[in-house]
Amino acid sequence: MSFFDKHVFICTNQRSGCEDCCANHGTPALLGYFKDRVKAAGLAGPGKVRVSKAGCLGRCDDGPVMVIYPEAVWYTFVDTEDLDEILDSHLRQGRVVERLRV
Repeated sequence: MSFFDKHVFICTNQRSGCEDCCANHGTPALLGYFKDRVKAAGLAGPGKVRVSKAGCLGRCDDGPVMVIYPEAVWYTFVDTEDLDEILDSHLRQGRVVERLRV
């Protein structure tokens, strides 16, 4: 059994000369927002959900991106509303948000 039920990685990488890198889309602040929302929902901690920042996940053209394991579901997102939908649908209910899936 894994220490966490789900592990979310959000790219916060800043690449020089790359217009589409995730950090250019505000992911450092969005990561903080998402972590706070997961904690407030009581979903954080051992046996639950872990949210981590990641360096480049290699999908700059799809960015900003996150990946949720163990399902290996990739998402793109643009704002807090998208993140709230991923939290409510995927993390709480186990349903993939198809409109945001990469």
